[in-house]
Amino acid sequence: MRFSSALFALTAAASALAAPFSNFTRCGSDISPDERRAVEARFAIDSAAALAGEDARAPILLPLRRTVHVVWHIIQESNTLAGGAISDDSVRQSITAMNNHYSGSTFRFILDRIDRRTNADWFKNVNRGNAQQTAMKNELHSGDAKVLNIYSVGFKTSSLLGYATWPWRYAGNNKDDGVVILYSSVPGGATPNYNEGKTLSHEVGHWLGLYHVFDDAETSCSDTDGVADTPAQMKASYGCPTGKDSCPAQPGVDSIHNYMDYSYDPCMNQFTSGQIERMKTQALTYRGIKGVSIIIPTLLPTFIFPSIHLPTLIPLPTPIPIPDPIPIPDPLPFPAPHPA
Repeated sequence: MRFSSALFALTAAASALAAPFSNFTRCGSDISPDERRAVEARFAIDSAAALAGEDARAPILLPLRRTVHVVWHIIQESNTLAGGAISDDSVRQSITAMNNHYSGSTFRFILDRIDRRTNADWFKNVNRGNAQQTAMKNELHSGDAKVLNIYSVGFKTSSLLGYATWPWRYAGNNKDDGVVILYSSVPGGATPNYNEGKTLSHEVGHWLGLYHVFDDAETSCSDTDGVADTPAQMKASYGCPTGKDSCPAQPGVDSIHNYMDYSYDPCMNQFTSGQIERMKTQALTYRGIKGVSIIIPTLLPTFIFPSIHLPTLIPLPTPIPIPDPIPIPDPLPFPAPHPA
């Protein structure tokens, strides 16, 4: 009996640390086709105005980094790992992993603060648009459109791994802005196949304006993500299905390695150049996140920065000639000394 009790306790503890659902939903961020069309039409206008302001900067400015400040809200039901109490180190490792995932994008995420809230109702029941989520975000949300609020919760009443808000919705409901993820999806977490922190990177992609690389309705091969260099894709990817091609009549295979698909974490490793450009423009247009720049010295040889057109230097005026100095006459000769 003692052995059976111990075995039961061990099994229960292992179950508590495991992913809460074997059947998951990678992402709860969605948008209707009608809203998407309206958003893209508006984005074409809004982004033109935002980019015009960027282009007005001096041509010798080179953007180096777009900094995103992060506030992480740990929602827990108890002070145990199974109750959502991930460590501060886990949070920092998540930010490091995300910066690695976004390397080459110019985005850099900086952790400003971690706060903890013990609330079993929020931990278990928070979901997109429900009363628990509204109460949680109204109380805890921090900062403006440039600040990324991350909430880690338990999703005990759903199969979600995460969801996010869109940048263009910030103006209409600023308190709702942010990303919500399953606490055990952090690097080294207990959710098998989804514990490299890539749920967070996927949701932050939405927060920065990216759609899924596949058709959300999974019925069409039309371009639905607004990015030219992602191949047409009808179906979401699960696992790591090498060679999957849900739109065989169109160029390219499915983007199973893209952070905006639904593949296992080890399978995801890339954003495309087009996605990066869209994130930059969305972040500038709707979040006011601009690139930090340096001034390139205009005397550097242009071959160092061949793609940058340096302004023509204003020629200096011809210097006023300095007259030759007035010649000094030779000194008078000293008389010869008298002989002693």
